[in-house]
Amino acid sequence: MSQRLVVIGSQWGDEGKGKITDYFACRADMVVRYQGGNNAGHSVMFNGKKYSLQSIPSGIFNPATINIMGNGMVINPESVVLELQKLKDQGISDYKLYISDRATMVMPWHSDLDGAYECIKGGKLIGTTKKGIGPAYSDKYNRIGLRMGDMLEPEYFAERLAAALEVKNKELEMLGLKPYDYKIVFDRYMELADILGSMIIDTSALINKELREEGKKILFEGAQGMMLCIDHGTYPYVTSSTPSAASVPVGAGIAPHWIDNVLGVAKAYCTRVGEGPFPTELHDEIAHEIRERGHEYGTVTGRPRRIGWFDAVIARYTSRLAGINSWSLMLFDVLSGLETVKICTHYELDGKVVDTPPSTISKFARCKPVYIELPGWKEDISGIRNYDDLPEAAKVYVKKIEEITQVPVGVISVGPDRTQTIIISDTLKNF
Repeated sequence: MSQRLVVIGSQWGDEGKGKITDYFACRADMVVRYQGGNNAGHSVMFNGKKYSLQSIPSGIFNPATINIMGNGMVINPESVVLELQKLKDQGISDYKLYISDRATMVMPWHSDLDGAYECIKGGKLIGTTKKGIGPAYSDKYNRIGLRMGDMLEPEYFAERLAAALEVKNKELEMLGLKPYDYKIVFDRYMELADILGSMIIDTSALINKELREEGKKILFEGAQGMMLCIDHGTYPYVTSSTPSAASVPVGAGIAPHWIDNVLGVAKAYCTRVGEGPFPTELHDEIAHEIRERGHEYGTVTGRPRRIGWFDAVIARYTSRLAGINSWSLMLFDVLSGLETVKICTHYELDGKVVDTPPSTISKFARCKPVYIELPGWKEDISGIRNYDDLPEAAKVYVKKIEEITQVPVGVISVGPDRTQTIIISDTLKNF
């Protein structure tokens, strides 16, 4: 029987999924990305080099690993081509990559509409990256989306493209935007089909074949974080898909019973990019210090991330929703040198103590964090590889997170490189 591991973000994205996914991808036979698009950035560092990924799975650096871009993604083929070229320029050209023929495409007009929608909202911005992800998902569910496999049948693609442009050009013109020329778009996508065509297959069939083979290690990776989930996040300041492990079966094309080991990636503190409530947000020198020490700037946008203390309310909430078995505690080394560290255990909302996030942002914005304060540690921990060698104060912090969230910490990251990783869980040691 195969081994399966799902890696999800448990906060507002940017938790360090790229590094930890890369760590396990080195050991995986297959890495499957099951939702999101090229609005999500993964940073990976090894051998002294830094690589940035957006839509391509993290197993791309291992020539033996099969990489899957699943049907639950929305895929910009132009972006994929550019991303592959960038990797080639960095010396990464030996890989196995397959793209679901059922994945919806991000078309050029989607980013135009994304930006226009944000402008219309005025002071009520969502904070989208304007990559066209939301409009692409909207067209998918409006059933006027174009799918990757469509490009492999020129006549069928021509028919689908004409039908889509009949609707989208009218929408663009109503918003004062330039419509798209059918022939120019068609010709370009036939060129993209020539480049990517050999990679576009029924990925569900391939994944299910691997699942049934003895000893295969399969890693499923999500984008963004659970608090950006369209259903369970801080709506409307969310992404357009569901990053939860619960969406793996649909987004990868497998049965639910295959999902049994979920690793929740969480920073040792919290960050957020874009708008929306953030109860533990800091606006002081500590926030600045953490931001600079942790290089807390968006991989895709370059925007400075908002900084806050670890929020155990969010951690309990996302672990419940996603079935998290263990935490991967990231950027733990960033907290070294602080006099004290804090953990938010509950919120105070209108004079009452609450232990789960409210459904509306109006209530969420009124939530005030209830903290416990713990001693910090001065030691540089970036060279430590065994849990027992951590400073006592650091171990107290880890144990307190486990106690409050009722989920064990299985991994601790003490630096950006693959080697700067402490594996505590025996299950994860054997993956």
